[in-house]
Amino acid sequence: MPEETPEQRLAALGLRLPAVPKPIGTYVPYRIEGGFLYTSGQGPRGHEGVALRGKVPSEVGIEAAYAAARAVGLNLLATAAEAAGGLHRLKAVKVLGMVNAAPDFEDHPKVINGCSDLFVAVLGENGRHARSAVGMGSLPGRIPVEIEAIFRVIG
Repeated sequence: MPEETPEQRLAALGLRLPAVPKPIGTYVPYRIEGGFLYTSGQGPRGHEGVALRGKVPSEVGIEAAYAAARAVGLNLLATAAEAAGGLHRLKAVKVLGMVNAAPDFEDHPKVINGCSDLFVAVLGENGRHARSAVGMGSLPGRIPVEIEAIFRVIG
């Protein structure tokens, strides 16, 4: 029996790729150089705008921040799939997750797992990546999380 494709895994999760978010500044959503695809940092915004704002965990709980990171991961996959020609052409290499954290917050990885878990669920072994999960004093628009990713374009 053939292995499931990333697109099939995405559908099995009840998800679909959203429209690629438009840049809100003077930058491009991605750049491909030397077989690597670099995405710009993205926050948890959908077609209706930013749904969540605030510091983790004082204003946004860890579970809500995890869900926001998962939503960002879905947007990153949409951007990367558009750039590479499909999810099947992606191998995650590195993720940088930034959490808008209260000064005493220590569980940044629990938040960024929202994105990492999604990458593995959709891309399988090609979703496993190196990662940094760090706290920031603030993020643009008071978003709780911003994430960027580097993929290798394969196939």
